[in-house]
Amino acid sequence: MPLLGNLIKKSLSVGNILDQRPVAPGQSQHRTLRRLIRKASHTAFGQYYNFKDLLKSPRLISDFKQTVPIHDYDLIHDRWWHMSLNHVENVTWKGYVRHFALSSGTSGAPSKHIPVTDDMLRSMRRAGLKMFIALNNFDIDPELYTKPMLMLGGSSDLQHQKGYFMGDLSGINASKPPFWLRPYYKPGTKIARINDWDSKISEIAKKAPEWDIGFLVGIPSWLQLMMERVIEYHQVDTIHDIWPNLSVCVHGGIAFEPYKKGFEKLLARPIIYMDSYLASEGFIAYQARPETRAMRVVLNVGIFYEFIPFTEENFDDDGHIIGTPKSFTIDQVEENRDYALLITTCAGAWRYLIGDTVRFLDKERNEIIITGRTKHFLSICGEHLSIDNMNHGIQALEEELGLSIREFTVIPVHEGNFFAHKWYIGVEEPADADRVKTVLDERLKQINDDYRIERKAVLGIQVQLLPIATFYNWQAHKGKLGGQNKFPRVMKGELAKEWEAFVVSGA
Repeated sequence: MPLLGNLIKKSLSVGNILDQRPVAPGQSQHRTLRRLIRKASHTAFGQYYNFKDLLKSPRLISDFKQTVPIHDYDLIHDRWWHMSLNHVENVTWKGYVRHFALSSGTSGAPSKHIPVTDDMLRSMRRAGLKMFIALNNFDIDPELYTKPMLMLGGSSDLQHQKGYFMGDLSGINASKPPFWLRPYYKPGTKIARINDWDSKISEIAKKAPEWDIGFLVGIPSWLQLMMERVIEYHQVDTIHDIWPNLSVCVHGGIAFEPYKKGFEKLLARPIIYMDSYLASEGFIAYQARPETRAMRVVLNVGIFYEFIPFTEENFDDDGHIIGTPKSFTIDQVEENRDYALLITTCAGAWRYLIGDTVRFLDKERNEIIITGRTKHFLSICGEHLSIDNMNHGIQALEEELGLSIREFTVIPVHEGNFFAHKWYIGVEEPADADRVKTVLDERLKQINDDYRIERKAVLGIQVQLLPIATFYNWQAHKGKLGGQNKFPRVMKGELAKEWEAFVVSGA
C-alpha cells in the first residue's frame, strides 16, 4: 500500500508544520491555566479557592501560586479525591470521574488512584497524535504508516466499581483507543483484556506471525520479555524473522539506555527508538527529533507546568518538600538544572507534585529528560546520586564488560561506622562482581563530583549479582508482574528489608 503510506506521510508533514508554529511557551501556558481555572470554577475545589475572583486577576499565575497550595498524592487524596472515589460530582474537576488509573510508581508501594477524566483522555489522545506526527522527523519509509502497532500494557478488562472503572492507565487507553488508531491496534481487544501476564504473552506469541507489526509501544523491560517469548515460541533467531517490517519502538516509563544492548540482541537490524513521557497524571512529553534523547514538553493539551529546583533547601533527604518553595514557569527555567515537576491538569490535579525530576537540555525547544524521582535518589552522606547517574553507571557496565543488564536496584546500608550503597544487579552472563564494582564505581566518580568526594571519606560500595529471574519473581510476589509496573531503582526502609529477605530466601 505505497500510495496510502505516502498520503499519510504527506498529511503528517503538514501536521508537523502546523504543530511547530511559533507560540511563546509562557503565553501558551498562561492560556492553559486560565482555561483550567475557568472550567473548574464551579467545582468544590474552585469554590473553596475562589476561582471566579482569581480569573479577574491581572497577575493570574502569581496569584494562583499564592492561593492554591502544593499537593502531593496523600494530601490531595485525603482532602479531595476520596470524594470522587465515592462518586461525588464536581470535586476537583467538572462532572463525575469515570476512570481511575492505579499507579504505584514502584513495585512496592500501595496503589494510588489517579483520576482520569474524559478531558484527560482527550488530552492524551491529542498528545499521542502530536507524537505520531513527529515521526515525520525520523527517517521512516512511508509504507510503515500502514503497518499495525503492538501496544503492550495492562489489561483493558477494567475493575468495575460503583460509578467508575479502574486499572492501569495503559488498560484504560486500550479500552478506548482513538478512532485513527483502531485499524492498526494490536494485540486486539480480546488479548488486551487478559489479566494474567503470562497468559497474555503466550497468546501474543501464538498470534505473532499473523500480524505484520511495524511499531512496538510499551515499557522496555516488558517489551524485551515479550520479544524473547515470541522468538522462543517460534524457534527463530530474531524478532525480525516474525515481524520483518518492525522499524520503530516507542518506549517510556523507565530509562531505555540500560535495555538497549539487550534489545539489539533480539533484532536483525537497527530500529528507531522514540522516547515518551506518559504518566498516569497526563501525557507530558515526547521525543520529537532523532538528534537528541530529550523530549518536547506538550504545552497546549490541558496541563500547566511548574518547576521547583531540586535542591537541599527545597527537599529533605527522603524527598519530601520543605516549606513552600518558589516554583518557576516554563519560560523561567534554566538549562541543565534539575527540577521537581508540579502539574495542574484537566483531570483535577492542582499544583500536584508528580514525583519526577526533570532537566531542560534545550530550553528553546522545551526539551527535557527525566533525571529521577524526588524520593528515589541516594544522599545518605551528601553524595546526591540520582537515577540518571545510576543509569549511566549501568550503561558503562554493559559497554565495558559486555553485559546485558535488565534490572537493578540500590539500597543504603551501614558498613561498619560508615555507609555504603549496595547494588543488586540482574545479569544474564557470568560476571566478576569485583570487576563490576570497580567499573561501576569509577563511572559514578566521573559523572558525580559529590559521589567522588564522599567515596574518599565515608561512603562504600557493595555489589551483588543476581539472576534476572529474582527480579521478576519479586514483582510476581508483589502482584506487579507486567503492564506498567516498574522495578524500583532505589529501596529504603521496610521495602529494602523485605527485598533483602526475599533475596536471602532464594525465592
